Amino acid sequence: MEAVVSTTSIRAGRRTVEISRPEKLLFPADGITKADLVAYYRAVAARMLPHLRGRPLMLERHPDGIDGPAFMQKEAPDHFPDWIERAELPKEGGTVTHVLCDDTATLIYLANQGCITAHRWLSKADRPDHPDRLVFDLDPVDQDFAPVRQAAHRLHELLEELALPSLPMTTGSRGLHVVVPLDRKAPFEEVRAFARAVAEELASRHPDQLTTAPRKEARKGRLYLDVQRNGYAQTSVVPYAVRARAGAPVAAPVAWDELDDPALDARRWTLTMVEELVERDPWSDAPRGRSLTVARRRLAGS
Repeated sequence: MEAVVSTTSIRAGRRTVEISRPEKLLFPADGITKADLVAYYRAVAARMLPHLRGRPLMLERHPDGIDGPAFMQKEAPDHFPDWIERAELPKEGGTVTHVLCDDTATLIYLANQGCITAHRWLSKADRPDHPDRLVFDLDPVDQDFAPVRQAAHRLHELLEELALPSLPMTTGSRGLHVVVPLDRKAPFEEVRAFARAVAEELASRHPDQLTTAPRKEARKGRLYLDVQRNGYAQTSVVPYAVRARAGAPVAAPVAWDELDDPALDARRWTLTMVEELVERDPWSDAPRGRSLTVARRRLAGS
């Protein structure tokens, strides 16, 4: 006799999404189930979807929970329903059909598929070569978050000198992302070169604390200013995404003044704090995308 697989259904907009084995433990040490993950994403959808719509995704899937095998998926599987939006984009030697998450139903469906974390392109599918986000990834040497907070403030000050507003976000992993909204006029090649130049300028001002060296052995205990995500088909964790780590930490937008709190670290918020995350909106006054023209000129004269 075949085992009966438990299911439940969730209504999201015009769609009804079936959840299989909602009792499955995805975070065994924390007792967090698939149903909990689905409920979280349903609750934060209004906050999260603006950061997802129109963007090609890479799905980080853990079908048997965080203690089981995991894989990263770019190509949308054939069995995904037709109502999930897709975008076919060029890659070297062919194309990839990426999932787009434009609504709550899709977000819930992906959670049911064991997608704990979604990673987004920094561009949208309609202009994939022209990003509307630039990301600095502040990667610490160890678990001490104080150097990350200090580096973020220093980067913020430099970006203000360049007339570029920016937004900080804890990653739910180790470090912090500083996001700069762009106007989509510059292609990735130019954006990445600019990001590298900013990182090098900041490291030159604080050579004992900061580095742009990709190789760990060359960093010599300094915080790494990583700009490698600023390239075509590269991805960055989506704001409000759950991370596949013990405790189910979340990538959470923060305000700049929150970095003054010594208790703040990369895993400050978790899936279980969903009500607080929904109530908070530190990016409510997020700036419009800016051109890099003035910033380049200012950086060249710094």
